Amino acid sequence: MITRLIDRDFANMRLDRFLRKAFPEESLSVFFAVIRKKKVRVNGVIGKANQMLSEGDVVCIYENFKSVENLDERREARDERQGSGREAQDSGDKWGASKTGFAKSKSTWGKDSSVGKQARWGARELDIVIQTEDYVIVNKPSGLASQPGSGTRPGESLVEYLWERGKSEGLDFKPTIAHRLDQETSGMLIAALHGDTLRDFTRMIREHEVDKFYFALVKGNLNRDKGTISETLTRTDAAKGSKMKVGQKGEGAQEAITHYRVKQHYEGFDLVKIKLETGRMHQIRAHFASIGHPLLGDTRYGDFAFNREAKKQFGLHRLFLHSCRLEFTWKGEKKVFDCPLPKELQDVIKQLKPIKTERH
Repeated sequence: MITRLIDRDFANMRLDRFLRKAFPEESLSVFFAVIRKKKVRVNGVIGKANQMLSEGDVVCIYENFKSVENLDERREARDERQGSGREAQDSGDKWGASKTGFAKSKSTWGKDSSVGKQARWGARELDIVIQTEDYVIVNKPSGLASQPGSGTRPGESLVEYLWERGKSEGLDFKPTIAHRLDQETSGMLIAALHGDTLRDFTRMIREHEVDKFYFALVKGNLNRDKGTISETLTRTDAAKGSKMKVGQKGEGAQEAITHYRVKQHYEGFDLVKIKLETGRMHQIRAHFASIGHPLLGDTRYGDFAFNREAKKQFGLHRLFLHSCRLEFTWKGEKKVFDCPLPKELQDVIKQLKPIKTERH
């Protein structure tokens, strides 16, 4: 018999999904069989595939899975080699059971740190805006991919650095980002440290309960100091990469709403603060390009001749877009996190000539 205690990472999950997550080396037919044969009990009651689990539930499986048997054999062999029963058991419990996804100890992530504090993840140093027991907010640099994908070398994405950090901290759940930033965009991302936290943030973002703000430097001067761009976005895929078409109708068109306020007018540029109501791929870049004010340094939607001149003038080799503020309510408490422009963007601003009073 296999017994598992449901922790927070598996709470509010269907029984059949829990089995797939907890025992990834087993086939689906094995799970279907043990449920059909009534060999799974939750708190002593015969379990059903679609029933929802709660934290603290005890799941008993009256069947021996091969993956568990093999894991036990590997542990015994390792303990014999190490020659220290208790010490070896503790070491094995730390990571040996992680294949089946069960928490062994409380995460050591939970100490707040001031903005700007650095932690080494993988081969890079990334800014930790704040660490809590439930989540971590990271200041991602421009040029670092949010997650693995084509064109990204293995082990060199924010998500993989988070995994490495989580493993070094003894965290069972793989830290997972709740939203993404384009590789060229810098600024704050939320990463969940537990399954229930990820589900909460995913829901909050879907229901627009997380306010995300950005700074962007756009070409030219906007006619209005504040406004809203409300145009659909439709994804198109090509060999050179995916793009979003603005204002398309029909299948695939998604509602996209971008609010903005001019923070400062400059000669030839506007620094705008943006609040997203929706979070579509390339939304800010595509929306501002569609109204004739592309972002500085945008190699996909921008003015290429303008970018070349700006690169020569300012020495900027990236997109001028930065996630500067996050606002949300967590466990009944309002949370507000700010992240200033990185130095390379501040250096550009210092070279511009203001033409109107700065707005906040």
